[in-house]
Amino acid sequence: MNTEHYLPLPERIPQDLLDRFRKLSPAQLCDGMAKLGIARNGAMDADLMPLDERKVMLGTAYTVDTEDGDNFPIHVAVYQGQPGYVLVVAGKGYPGRAYIGDLMAGAAQAVGLTGLVIDGCVRDKVPLAELDIPVYAKGFMQRSPGKQGPGKINTTVTCAGVEVAAGDLVFGDYDGVTVVPRARLLEVLEASEKKSAYEEQRREVIDHYVRCRDGGEPLPELAPDWVTQLLQGR
Repeated sequence: MNTEHYLPLPERIPQDLLDRFRKLSPAQLCDGMAKLGIARNGAMDADLMPLDERKVMLGTAYTVDTEDGDNFPIHVAVYQGQPGYVLVVAGKGYPGRAYIGDLMAGAAQAVGLTGLVIDGCVRDKVPLAELDIPVYAKGFMQRSPGKQGPGKINTTVTCAGVEVAAGDLVFGDYDGVTVVPRARLLEVLEASEKKSAYEEQRREVIDHYVRCRDGGEPLPELAPDWVTQLLQGR
């Protein structure tokens, strides 16, 4: 089997950066990327959703490129995995077979992966959701995977509408999955932190408005400045 496209794991994203990202959300990262010219603001397809909305996934991407329900390269990638990585499987949204089930996800959890992103279907819905590892997929199909190989490992892929390179940051929660290019981590982080600070200020304004309303006090302005400015044509 020709495995020339089986490349090594990328370097993990430094922990200090991950700690800063963890204080944010995938939605805030999209907002941070909105003015940076990053395609789709890093947002994967809307139908790629978590099996368990309570779990949060954050880590360094490593990738598999496959199709037609073939999970041979996924097996190879999982067993080569290490703690701190998220396996991103570009399965082309294939609906005819499951790419993984609870046994493969259990193996991924055992090696310490922090998440699985499957652009396609999975099976064993309930056991998968009961594992600790976050799993994102596009649907469910009980039919077993194929095993042809070789596929590709750690090449740049398109997964659920977003280009993902090995080493990128992957962040998922109940809203979906966002990808940040490795080369732009700092600028996205800084922009997203500014958006987070703005949102916190807005929450304070809303809470103050509610207190005034409940206390029978004069109501302060609730609308953000940008809304007023647009209404006035400025």
